[in-house]
Amino acid sequence: MKKIQLSIYLDPETFKTLEAFAQRRGQPKSLVAEAAIAAFLSPDDSDRREAAIAKRLDRVARLLERLERNDGITLETIALFIRFWLTSTPALPEHSTPAARAKGAERYDRFVEALGRRLASGSTVLKEVSIDMHASEKPE
Repeated sequence: MKKIQLSIYLDPETFKTLEAFAQRRGQPKSLVAEAAIAAFLSPDDSDRREAAIAKRLDRVARLLERLERNDGITLETIALFIRFWLTSTPALPEHSTPAARAKGAERYDRFVEALGRRLASGSTVLKEVSIDMHASEKPE
């Protein structure tokens, strides 16, 4: 079949890219351009792109749902701890406040160290809660 000649205008950067690609492949620029146009106009190509985008969007949606779930667990854990701490911790007498602050600073430093070790080990409360929830859902 005889091919029809088409004259097109390309910006210099696009032309340089086309020329470099054709040289790397050892093919004429017209063959590379023809293949690119055919791929662009192919209905299968747009279906593949749409399917790939849908797959990525589904993955992003699942990740966002997991993040939302984890945030909910985190906020509920913090709220429960604060409520428990506020209801079970008596007020301190005025004369023991400096000692309590010093002890609080010491405990906070130990807490930060323990948190660092736990995060470095990969063990998290969310994983433990998830494991505990799955274990309690399974009938024995």
